[in-house]
Amino acid sequence: MPKDISKPIDPVTLQVIRGSIETIAEEMAHVLFRMSFSSIIRESEDLGAGLFDTGFNTLCESESTPMHIGSIPGYLRGIADSLDDGEWYEGDVVVHNHPYLGSSHTPDLAIVIPIFHEGELVGYAGNTAHHIDIGAATPGLIIDVPDVYAEGMLFAGTKLYRKGERNETMWNFIRNNSRAARQLVDDIEAQIASARLGAKRFKELLERYGKDLVFGACNQLMDYSEKMLRQRISDIPDGEYRAEGWLDDDGRNRGQTLPVKVCVRVVGDTIEVDLTGSAPQTPTAYNVPFEGSTKVAAFAAFRKLLLDTATSDTRVPSNQGSFRPIKVTAPEGTIFNPIAPASAEARFTQCNFMIDLILKAMAPVLPEDIIAGSSASISFASYAGVRDDGEYWVFLEVNEGAYGGRPESDGPDAIDNLMANTRNNPLEDLAMHIPMICERYELRDDVMPGAGKHRGGIGVVKSQRMLTDGIITHESERHTNVPWGIFGGTEGAAGKCEIYNFSSTGPARQMHSKFHGEDVRKDDVMAYYSPCGGGYGSPLERTPEKVLDDVLDGFCTPQHARDVYGVVLDLDAETVDAAATEDLRRSLDTLR
Repeated sequence: MPKDISKPIDPVTLQVIRGSIETIAEEMAHVLFRMSFSSIIRESEDLGAGLFDTGFNTLCESESTPMHIGSIPGYLRGIADSLDDGEWYEGDVVVHNHPYLGSSHTPDLAIVIPIFHEGELVGYAGNTAHHIDIGAATPGLIIDVPDVYAEGMLFAGTKLYRKGERNETMWNFIRNNSRAARQLVDDIEAQIASARLGAKRFKELLERYGKDLVFGACNQLMDYSEKMLRQRISDIPDGEYRAEGWLDDDGRNRGQTLPVKVCVRVVGDTIEVDLTGSAPQTPTAYNVPFEGSTKVAAFAAFRKLLLDTATSDTRVPSNQGSFRPIKVTAPEGTIFNPIAPASAEARFTQCNFMIDLILKAMAPVLPEDIIAGSSASISFASYAGVRDDGEYWVFLEVNEGAYGGRPESDGPDAIDNLMANTRNNPLEDLAMHIPMICERYELRDDVMPGAGKHRGGIGVVKSQRMLTDGIITHESERHTNVPWGIFGGTEGAAGKCEIYNFSSTGPARQMHSKFHGEDVRKDDVMAYYSPCGGGYGSPLERTPEKVLDDVLDGFCTPQHARDVYGVVLDLDAETVDAAATEDLRRSLDTLR
C-alpha cells in the first residue's frame, strides 16, 4: 500500500479528494446498471462498485447494496491466494466468485482491474453483481444441493484478460455453461466497462494530485471514519447484549428450525459480534460464507445503527475505517462459518435475520436508535422455463418486505430492508422480456402490521403467473418466526407463500418459506406475502388521527383500532370520538 504522508491534509483538499473518489464509485455503479442486460442488475441494482488500495482497504463505495461493497476486500484477499500467474499486469481483468476464497456467494461475480501509476501497482477498481445463471443445479437459484460444486461455475483469481489480451477460451467456457449465456456474458462486459472506468478516473486523479497526496487523503478519511465509529461505540456502556431466534428450516429438513444466537460485546471503543450457539452448518446451500457475507452483515449492522446519514450530525465516509472497530466470531462448522465443500449459495436471509437480532440485542442501551422487528428476510425467487426454440429464459426477482416501527415514525411499507437495498423490478419490463404476467402487486390486506406508538411497516403481496411450464426456486424466511414488537409494541405478521393455478378453482398449495426446483405448469401462480414489521412503543400512545387514517386506508379494522389502540371512531363522519377514546384508553391502560 502506498505510504501515508505525515503532514495532515488541509480540509479543503481533503474534501476535494473525498468528493472525487466518491463520484468515481457512483459513476462506476451507474455505468454498470445502465449497461447491464439482466433486470436483477439493470433494474434491481443488485450490485456494488468501488476503489481499493493494495492492502485491500475500501477507499470508497457506491451507494448500492451493502453486501456487495463490504465483501470486495474479502474477494481481493481470495484473489491474492489464487491469482492466475501469481502476479498482476497492466491490462489484466480478473473474475472471482469462490465462496471459500472470500466471495459473498457464487452468483455474485466480482470483476477486478489493477490500477498502475508510473509502473507501480497502487490499487484496484472492482465491482460485484448478482448474475441470473452461472450453470448451477437449477436455473437462477439453488437451495437443496449437496456441495459448493453444485452451485455452478467457480472462478478463483481467473483472468479474463491477461496483459490486455482477451482469454477467448475462458469466455467460451462461460458461454457454454450458462442457461442464460447471452445475458451473463453481456453483464460481465458491463462490469468490465465499469471497472475500467474506475481505474481510468483514479489514474487521472493520481496524475492531477500525485500519489502521496491522494493516498494520504484516503488514509486520513479512513482514519476519520474509524474515529467517528469508535466515538459512537464508546457511548455504549460496556457489556454483553444478547438476542436469539430461529430460521424456519434448511430447505430440506422440514420442521427442524435453525437457532440463531447473537451476543454483542462492547469493550471501550470496540465491538465483537459473537454468533456462537447458532445452528451447525446445513447439508443444503443454506449456509453463509464467513469472510464474504457473515462479517459484512455485522459491519453493515453497525454502520446502519451508529453512522446512519439521516440521524448523524456529520456524514461519515463509507470506507474501510468503519469496519476496523468490529470483530466477528462464528465457530467453524456452523451456519455462519461453514467448512468446505459445504454449499453456501442461499445465504442472505440468515444475514438479514442476524442484523435484526443485533438491533434487538442493543435495544436496552440504544432505545432511540433501534427499530422493532422487520421482515428481516428476503424473498428471492427464480422463475425459469424453455422457449419454443429451445432457449432458456430465467428471471430473478427480489420482493419487498417491511421495516419495524421506529423511534420517531412508522416502519416503511413494502420496501427491501436492513441490508439488501435492491429496487423493485418494473412490471412493464417483466411483460416485455419474460413469459410471465403479474396478477397482483400491492400491500397486504389479509393481516395487520404490529401495533404501536409507531406501527410496523406493511408487507407486500405479489402474485406472478407463468405463461409457460417451468421451474420456480424460492428463498425466504419468517413463516414461523414473527417480527417482534418492542417497548410495548405488538408483534407483526409472518410471511407466507402459495402456488395455485389461475385457471383452476382448486385450493392453493401452501409452500414452505424456501423450496428448490419446483415444477410448475402454464398458468400456475406463485403468490408471496412478505412479513409485516412489529410495532414500536405502546399502541395507546399512537396519535388517534393516525389510527383513523389507517382504518380509512384499510390497513386497520375498526375493531382492532378499538381493542388494541383504544381509539373510538365515527366512521360515518370519518372522525375520532376524542372523549370516548380518552376514557377507553384509560380503561385499557389500567388493564395492561
